[in-house]
Amino acid sequence: MGLYIEARIRADLDDLWTRTQEPSQHQRWDLRFTRITYLPRAEGEPQRFRYATRVLPGLTVAGTGVSAGERERPDGTRTSALRFSSPHPLSLLAEGSGYWRYVPEGDGVRFLTGYDYRPRWGRAGALADRLLFRPLIGWATAWSFDRLRLWLERGITPERSLRNWLAELLVRALVVLVAGTGLALERFLPVLGPLAASMAYLSPLLLALAISVALFKSPLPGTPAARRCLRRPPTRVRAPRVLHTLETPR
Repeated sequence: MGLYIEARIRADLDDLWTRTQEPSQHQRWDLRFTRITYLPRAEGEPQRFRYATRVLPGLTVAGTGVSAGERERPDGTRTSALRFSSPHPLSLLAEGSGYWRYVPEGDGVRFLTGYDYRPRWGRAGALADRLLFRPLIGWATAWSFDRLRLWLERGITPERSLRNWLAELLVRALVVLVAGTGLALERFLPVLGPLAASMAYLSPLLLALAISVALFKSPLPGTPAARRCLRRPPTRVRAPRVLHTLETPR
């Protein structure tokens, strides 16, 4: 699988399963989807679904998928696998597949995913995917996993955690803006007197300090952050067998 994300969530396994398997719950925390709808199915058949993602105001990319899960496994873990495709000409993702694993550990669950996809638009699409889209969707997945963790561990709803993230992002941007404005005014300090002139030597240092704080300071506990998730598998991983039983939807 091309992308791997893992989060350690201190929560009940059944609660985690519900928040990730129930479409109305899933679409609340997962930044990659705006809407997920299950389609009717017969007993014993894989679950088919439709998904939609709002890329820009007025522009929604949609697709279809099929999933299957193993809620009871001999080792106590659970697995969910899916395949998906999108016929939308503006969707960079033509088709792909992935899985979720739920591994109970102590007082929590290791919740991890591995997935990959085939981009469209030929060489241009492959280049755009490698340079921009794949890093972005990897970040979005990790950010969403931490958003889910906050919901389960701290009771912070996905809607509130998004507001927390936007507010903190705004504060960090303002810190950089104010520091940058101070540096731009540095050349006018000498005319204000010797003391003001001596401050000119400190301005670049203060700007560097402000930017470092804004970019690298750990997010607040109630703010979701992709950096809290593991982005590389600790050992070699294999896709679950149930994934091979699914056909790519058309």
